Amino acid sequence: MAKSTGQKRQAVHADIDAEEGSRRTRSKAQEDVDRHKRRTRSSDQSNSSASARKPSSHQAPPSTKKKIIKKGIAQPVKKNGRSNITTSSLEKAKPAAQSIAHRGSNFSEVAISNKANRHDNKTLNEDDEEDDPDGPSYWLMKAEPDSRIEKGKDVKFSIDDLEKAPEPEAWDGVRNPAARNNMRLMLKGDLAFFYHSNCKTPGIVGVMEVVGEHSVDESAFDREHPYYDEKSTRDKPKWCVVHVEFRRKFNDIVTLKELQRYAKPGGVLENMQTLKMSRLSVSKVSKKEWDFVHTLIHVEPNGTPIPDGLSDS
Repeated sequence: MAKSTGQKRQAVHADIDAEEGSRRTRSKAQEDVDRHKRRTRSSDQSNSSASARKPSSHQAPPSTKKKIIKKGIAQPVKKNGRSNITTSSLEKAKPAAQSIAHRGSNFSEVAISNKANRHDNKTLNEDDEEDDPDGPSYWLMKAEPDSRIEKGKDVKFSIDDLEKAPEPEAWDGVRNPAARNNMRLMLKGDLAFFYHSNCKTPGIVGVMEVVGEHSVDESAFDREHPYYDEKSTRDKPKWCVVHVEFRRKFNDIVTLKELQRYAKPGGVLENMQTLKMSRLSVSKVSKKEWDFVHTLIHVEPNGTPIPDGLSDS
């Protein structure tokens, strides 16, 4: 029996979670090894320092005079027969210490509160999405429309280049694990915004469709390629591509500044992944966000123009 779209996505999620769990386990094991090395090194240095401090037979023995310190009371240090601690300075020190303790407790409370807020926002965002598990998912994928030379090659790629492509384009060169994992979740029929980045006016310029699910990114093995990765081998490839096709180009660009207008607290795009993680080149878009972005350019998600006066923007 063939798996549904939702079941396929769940299977990919499970694979990614298993790999991340394995990676964290390996990372924890390496941390333990490194911690042990640091402790051993610190112990060796301490022993070495102790040996260096040991008095020689020619040195005078340390003073045997006992210093009497009353517990809990600051002792004045005399200089030229006078104490450098006054009643006034001690009184000033008390509120300062209390202030430091108060700020410390506030910091803990704020940290816990922020963590709770992040959890609440995540939950609300998931509830608001209302994506159909068996329908298409939506994404945003960034590329640079202006020329930039890396290793003697131009990495420029615009929506016009995609439109001219004679066959489905392999979206290669992604070297961020989170972006790669998003690509692994893509299935045929998913739709993505094409986003022009690292240019004078960054923003969403059109739509493309995923027509080929993830496969190995061959560019990672090419030493001459701008995004060659020596740690990615054919036995254990790290990176993947998906194949995409042009669907439509917008008449007007939906600029980054315009997106940010609706990303304020309570805004429709408050939780849009690309606005929260600006360096992520492949990000998730909820159905609600997908539909709203289309209203900004006065078109339906299927490309049909919205009559004047009926847009929500």
